[in-house]
Amino acid sequence: MDSLITLWQSTGLAHFEPGQVVMMLIGCGLLFLAIVKNFEPLLLVPMGFGAILTNIPLAGFSEVGGLLHYVYYVGIDTGIFPLLIFMGVGAMTDFGALIANPKTLFLGAAAQFGIFATLFGAIALNAIPGFEFTLADASAIAIIGGADGPTAIFLASKLAPELLGAIAVAAYSYMALVPIIQPPIMKALTNKEERKIEMAQLRHVTKVEKVIFPLGVLMMSIFFLPSATPLVGMFCLGNLMRECGVVDRLSSTAQNELINIVTIFLGLGVGSKLSSEHFLNVETLGILALGAVAFSIGTASGVLMAKTMNKFTKEKVNPLIGAAGVSAVPMAARVANKVGLESNPHNFLLMHAMGPNVAGVLGSAVAAGILLALVGAPT
Repeated sequence: MDSLITLWQSTGLAHFEPGQVVMMLIGCGLLFLAIVKNFEPLLLVPMGFGAILTNIPLAGFSEVGGLLHYVYYVGIDTGIFPLLIFMGVGAMTDFGALIANPKTLFLGAAAQFGIFATLFGAIALNAIPGFEFTLADASAIAIIGGADGPTAIFLASKLAPELLGAIAVAAYSYMALVPIIQPPIMKALTNKEERKIEMAQLRHVTKVEKVIFPLGVLMMSIFFLPSATPLVGMFCLGNLMRECGVVDRLSSTAQNELINIVTIFLGLGVGSKLSSEHFLNVETLGILALGAVAFSIGTASGVLMAKTMNKFTKEKVNPLIGAAGVSAVPMAARVANKVGLESNPHNFLLMHAMGPNVAGVLGSAVAAGILLALVGAPT
């Protein structure tokens, strides 16, 4: 009899808690979204599977000595994985559209307004019983509005590691939902005539300009916001490798093998934080709600900035490209192009929208640097 009891106690069935079952189902939900709906599959597959692994009783995946514990500690707690992802994203990014039309930088900057609006929203939630967000917590939550997963993970690991799982899930969920969330906002803030606006063809950008640009961006970051240089610096390194033309092997590795390997471990590391004790609470619901608000405000502010620019510039700007100021590259630019084509079948906005789109990547990194400088890592 004692042997049977011992055998039963060694099984997972004897130790499952309701919260663990719920989190494993959430992990399966993430896998469903990735595999069936094709929502951010590159990260949601390892993240969802990591959520399942970390909630297996007795397995100890995310405990000291477990695989996921060390994956998280080595790559996310140190901030290394998001920075390597940023280098890969830089290697895949073409700044030509932004260089050819520099004023779209303002659209990328305007879209970051959602970050700072949500910062105050998170603090305001403390008035509701059950919410106890510190300023560091609110800053980490607010960055969801930038629609930049690596930046959100980087900032959360520095300011609010206990909220990392919820913040990462919210950030990547809303990035995946760009084609659903953005069009109604874009159409509500523009009329059909504005959506029909055709923009002049972009000028040719020389190789010299493309090589100088990442170096110039890095120098500006060094001079004015050193706290943003980890993200901006790695992004610029990847872009310089792409554009200089003498390290094609390194650029190819950053765009493919390296970023793929890091993405696997980044997803697993984030999944290790999706344990029931960290995720199943009222604060998680607040984070998900605030993420939606942040993303919506970012989209709206980009569109409104474009409408404002039209009052002061000779060359008209199609307000739809302002929505691409959130840094969901290149999905937000594709959505702007799709909505534009619905109003004018001859209006191709993709390259124009890539300007604010890549500006949004830089904008979210700068916003993260500002929050780090103002709030600082908790002691």
